[in-house]
Amino acid sequence: MAGKPWESRIVLPIFPLPDLTFFPHTLQPLHIFEARYRAMVTDALARDGRLAIVRLRPGYEPIYAGTPAVHAVAGAGEIINWERLATGRYNIIVKGECRIRIRLELPTDTLYRIAVADRLDDIPPATDVSRWLSRIREACALLLRALDRPANLLDSVLADGQPPGVLVDRIASAVLPDLDLRQELLETLEVEPRVERVAGALDALVNRLGRGRE
Repeated sequence: MAGKPWESRIVLPIFPLPDLTFFPHTLQPLHIFEARYRAMVTDALARDGRLAIVRLRPGYEPIYAGTPAVHAVAGAGEIINWERLATGRYNIIVKGECRIRIRLELPTDTLYRIAVADRLDDIPPATDVSRWLSRIREACALLLRALDRPANLLDSVLADGQPPGVLVDRIASAVLPDLDLRQELLETLEVEPRVERVAGALDALVNRLGRGRE
């Protein structure tokens, strides 16, 4: 399955979740227990292993078993590891590959939803963002210190040589807890404002933790 290029327009199953924003360049472990999503994983593994993880919009609860509204921009990826349990449930790991924008959902006789989506590519920064990346690294060091976590915990996420958009996607996924902010960052294709937004959010988080310890 691995290695197949992602086309500019994609047809793939969508997995709506209330509290998860799935970024490219990250790994997402999932425990699949609902019957419709067990069917989704079974079918995906029989094809190319691809699916999109989309965030549900507020107010989904009364119609969760149906087709509640989802955010149009989502993360898409490929199942790279899986285990089927004796109960029929799955443990899977999905590798994030790209952002997508859902154009429409297709009528289907499957238990799960299928969408037509456009792949969304990063818009590279027009100026040098190295100072923002330095701020991000400094803020992460302060954050780890404030939380009494190992100083090298985020070294792989912050490694040199990554495109700036990749680095901030990984940091947002690993560190930033606010769901609305995460969705905003997922929807921001321009790398420069995304880097600046992550830097500001990390500074605010460090300041909040610092005030909490006073």
